[in-house]
Amino acid sequence: MKRPSIRIALVIILFSGAVILVIGDLLRRTAARKLREEILAELQPVALKNCTFKRFGSANDGGYLMCENLIEPLDAAYSYGVGRNDDWGCEVSRRYHVPVHQYDCFDPARPTCEDGTFEFHDECVGNRTGYTASRFFDTLENQIKKNGDTGRHVIIKMDIEGAEWDSLLAAPNELLASIPQIAMEMHGFDDPKILEVLRKLKRNFYLVNLHFNNWSCTPKAAPLPAWAYQTHWVNKRIGLLDPTAPVPAPTSRLNAPDSTTWPDCQLPQRAAQKRH
Repeated sequence: MKRPSIRIALVIILFSGAVILVIGDLLRRTAARKLREEILAELQPVALKNCTFKRFGSANDGGYLMCENLIEPLDAAYSYGVGRNDDWGCEVSRRYHVPVHQYDCFDPARPTCEDGTFEFHDECVGNRTGYTASRFFDTLENQIKKNGDTGRHVIIKMDIEGAEWDSLLAAPNELLASIPQIAMEMHGFDDPKILEVLRKLKRNFYLVNLHFNNWSCTPKAAPLPAWAYQTHWVNKRIGLLDPTAPVPAPTSRLNAPDSTTWPDCQLPQRAAQKRH
C-alpha cells in the first residue's frame, strides 16, 4: 500500500517542480519584455526648432548625425571607440580646427587624418580608474580634466560596445550638463542599466535622432528591431524643442544603413513617416 503512495507523491513533486519552472520562465520572459518596452518608450526622438542635421564621418558604418548649427563654439572633440579609422573625428577636426582626443584600449591602431589633429590615448573610458586585464580605464570626468577641457566646449562621439552604460552612470550630472552634443551608438536590450542611463541622459538632453544598426537586427530584441542603435543627444541648454512636431519625430533622411548588403530593420512607423 505504501509504494503507490510514494509513487504518487513523487509524481506530484515532479509535476509541481515542472510547473514552478514553467511559471518562473514565464515571469522572466514577461519581465524581459517589459524592460524592452520601457527602453523603447524612452527612445522617442523629439524635433528641435533649431537643429540642422549634418552627417559627420562615413556614408554608412562610422557616420553620425549631429546638429551642425549647434556645434560652434568648439574647443575639442572626444572620440571613444576608434579602431583603425575615425572618419567622424577627422571630419570634425578638419572642419572646426580642433584636436580630437581618441580613446581605445582594445585596438592599438592609431588612425591618421590629413589636415586634422588627433591625440590618441591608449586607454578606455569606464566607471573607475585602474587596470582591467592589462588595459587601462579611466572615467569620462578624469579624461576631460586631464586634457584641460573641464568647462570648455567639447562634443563627444561614443561607440564602445556596451561599456557606455557603466561609464555614463559614473559621470557626474554636472559634467553631462556641460556637454552640448553626444553622438553615441548604444548596445543592448536586456540590462536595467540601459533604462537608468537613458533616463539620466534625458534630464539634461533631448534625444533628437534614433537609427538602428542593421548589423544587429534580431527578433530577440522585440519590440526593438535590433540590439545596437545610434542616438544623438542635444543639451537642453541649446536645443529649442518644437512642441508642434509629432513624437517620435520623423527620422532624418541622412540616416543610412550601417551595412549596405544586409537587410535594414527600422521601426515600422518610423519607416512610414520617412516615406511621407
